[in-house]
Order: sequence, then structure tokens, then C-alpha cells
Amino acid sequence: MIVWRDEGLMLSARRHGENDAIIGAFTAERGRIAAVVKGGAGRRLSAVLQTGDQIDLEWRARLDAHLGVARVEPVRARAGAIMGDAGALAALGSAAALLSAFLPEREAHPALYAATVALADVLASGSDWRRSYALWEMGLLADLGFGLDLSACAATGATTDLAWVSPKSGRAVSRAAGAPWADRLLPLPGFLIDGGDPARGEFVDAMRLTGWFIERRAAPALGLESPPQARARLAARFGA
Repeated sequence: MIVWRDEGLMLSARRHGENDAIIGAFTAERGRIAAVVKGGAGRRLSAVLQTGDQIDLEWRARLDAHLGVARVEPVRARAGAIMGDAGALAALGSAAALLSAFLPEREAHPALYAATVALADVLASGSDWRRSYALWEMGLLADLGFGLDLSACAATGATTDLAWVSPKSGRAVSRAAGAPWADRLLPLPGFLIDGGDPARGEFVDAMRLTGWFIERRAAPALGLESPPQARARLAARFGA
């Protein structure tokens, strides 16, 4: 019998039979996992198995390749707070769907896990979550091997007045160097560099920027026809 214990973030839960549930969770040490939770469809446990909630779980299976059965306990509830903000709820759904679709099972992603927990906390706090979400998508791309390099201009090496991103290289381009090819480049929102909150329209540009690499690079590399619909719904909500 194989047994391990870890903390994780709930991604999904669906009914399995009359009383049980199959959950998807993003764990600190073992990455994305799936497991059967006995009684998970019941009133007590279904309240714990909400997307965005933090759980402690004990996983058991005869063989490591098996689906496994998990016993879960609540650590931190966030779903109730997030449900009061339709935009934050859409962002949570997008993040959970992207992780479920793009991460292989049982492969640790410690930096991405920490960033996801931090994003969930921001979404539950009621504060402006847009910058956190945009940076989270950039972190996801980096973990998948498609990270953007916004440190300097790909053409000149300049570190100031960066205004574009090359869709081919994923590297920043300065305003002057990119001007002749502006229609072929992706706008670079300033808040991704200066650390401020998004100005009007900047979050839309950020969603289009990361969305280009999610759709054109990450999804095809993983054999997916398109990103999850939850991500498309979030983008459409803001006109991206």
C-alpha cells in the first residue's frame, strides 16, 4: 500500500456514483493529482471540495499508477468569498481549468504552486486581482517552457521604453525599435514591468499577450486544440 500526505488547492470535483466524488487538486509536493473521495458527494464533504479551497489530503492506493483514494480535511476556505465577485470567480475558474488541462499528473511545480495559492488569496481578498492574475499566467507559461523575457529589448538591448513583445521569440521590443513592425507585435502593458496596477485597457492587452502564447504555443505543444473554455470566458468578459 502506498500512502502519502500533502496540502493542496482544490481544482475540481465531480460526482462519482451515488455518494463519492473524484477530485482534482494541485498539491505542494506532487503537483496535479486526482483521487476518489469517499462520501465526497455528501453535504459535509461537498462543502470542503470547492474550487479554490485549501485542503489537507491523505492519498492511498495499492499501486502508484492507480487513481487512489483520498481522505481530505479543510485548511482554508476561499470559495465563499470569491463567489461574491463574478470577475474573481471567472479568474479562479480560468486558473483551475488551465492547470487541469496543461499540467501533467504527479509532476511537482513548486513555484507555480506557491503563485497559485497567492493568487487564490488575492481573489478571496476582494482587492484588485488583475495584476496578480496576469503575472500568474506568465508564471504558468514559464513553467511550461514558454516564458516571456521582458527584461530588455530583443533588438537593441535597451531596458527602457519597452512597448511590445515579439510573438516569435516572446522577448520585449522597445518602442523605437518596434515602430516599423508595430502591426506584427503584441502590445506590452506597462504594469507587467513597473509593478503598478493595470491602467485602462492594460489588462485587456495583458490577456491578449499571454493568451497568444497559451493558444499558439502551449496548447499545441501539449496536443490540445485550444485552451479551456473557462479561459476564453474570462478573456471575453474583459473584451480580450
